[in-house]
Amino acid sequence: MLLLNFAHPLTPAHLTTLTDILHQPITTIRDIGVKLDTAQSLAPQMHALVEQAGLSPQEWQTVPLLINLPSLNYAAALLLAELHGRMGHWPAILRLRPLVGSTPLLFEVAEVINLQLLRDNARSRR
Repeated sequence: MLLLNFAHPLTPAHLTTLTDILHQPITTIRDIGVKLDTAQSLAPQMHALVEQAGLSPQEWQTVPLLINLPSLNYAAALLLAELHGRMGHWPAILRLRPLVGSTPLLFEVAEVINLQLLRDNARSRR
């Protein structure tokens, strides 16, 4: 599985937990640093960041992907829109949470969220 990381670097412990959750290894991580100019339009900046993933149109539609979203809510929303357009479906995303009682503050993998499944389930409530 390919992990596109638009957030802080992940640790070996994170990757071990992800392998356990996903029942498959993360074979490749592409760290894409998100440094946005909030005085400018974000959409073209997010488009440029997604281009850094270096995937072909076919790969966007066929390679199993996991996304670690940027923490800026506007950037995450724009990133998801860009990814959905390229992939043709919603991606799975990673959620980290603070490790209770850690000093310094550490994060652990909380869950992998299948956005497509959430979307499909929500359709039944229309």
